[in-house]
Amino acid sequence: MFKSFNPVYALLLALLAAFLHNSTQSDNSITHQLSGTGPSKFTGNILLLTAHPDDECMFFAPTILALAALQRPSASSRDPTSTSSLYSLCLSVGNADGLGAIRKYELESSLDILGVDTDKRSILDHPELQDNFTASWDAHTIATVLRPYVLKNRINTILTFDREGISGHPNHKSLPVGVKHLMSSLREVRLFTLITTPTPLKYASILAPTLAKFDLYAGGLLHWLEAQLTSLLVLLNVSISPPTPPPSLEVMPVFVSGTKDYWTALQAMRAHPSQLVWFRWLYVSFSRYMWVNEWNEVKVA
Repeated sequence: MFKSFNPVYALLLALLAAFLHNSTQSDNSITHQLSGTGPSKFTGNILLLTAHPDDECMFFAPTILALAALQRPSASSRDPTSTSSLYSLCLSVGNADGLGAIRKYELESSLDILGVDTDKRSILDHPELQDNFTASWDAHTIATVLRPYVLKNRINTILTFDREGISGHPNHKSLPVGVKHLMSSLREVRLFTLITTPTPLKYASILAPTLAKFDLYAGGLLHWLEAQLTSLLVLLNVSISPPTPPPSLEVMPVFVSGTKDYWTALQAMRAHPSQLVWFRWLYVSFSRYMWVNEWNEVKVA
């Protein structure tokens, strides 16, 4: 048994475990908003908009955990009374199988684990926004429900599904359409949608955070090397013709969980026992969305 032990494999596994241990994220406008690092401390609150209980942990846990960490006073010098906060709004109780009352309670438990403040979460049971895998939700109804909530809580950034809905659920796919409808009258609202990846990438398991972290670290290293080279040339009095500045581009918000955050997301999913059928166990074992969230900003002309 021990003769077949290969120390190289053990070293590689140890390096992979170390690489995956810590969470990381890109330097993006969403984190700036919550950390209060911009020119103005309060710039509006952030809303995570979901369709059903368990969406928050199945798809958005890396983002929730990263943003919730920024709100902890012990994590920084953040003043919780004057900086932005994370809110959660779920538009249905998920009553497709008659379990709405149970799923509402499960959502509360899940959000407790993920770190969303109790006074910053809401769940609705609207007659026109019922859990239904065969029907889309009306954009006007979504916008009508959202408008007073957004205004009351001073929301200016909404995070939700994209037009593919990650899993293809029509209720998921309806949410960005409804938010865009809202944005036609509330122009100050920004919309970020979670990017749906092709199916092979969607179930890449630990390969997803490995590649995402490598991409973030490699990009940071290239920027550092460029800055060092420029400083060296200036020190050597080497004349440098200024390059044509590239167009200003927003950095894509990317949140990558470490092993501890993955475990927290798994515990949040276990807070939904009514939904833990066999294929969801496969999902939490292999889905990239348990590890990685990549966001795209959607603008309305």
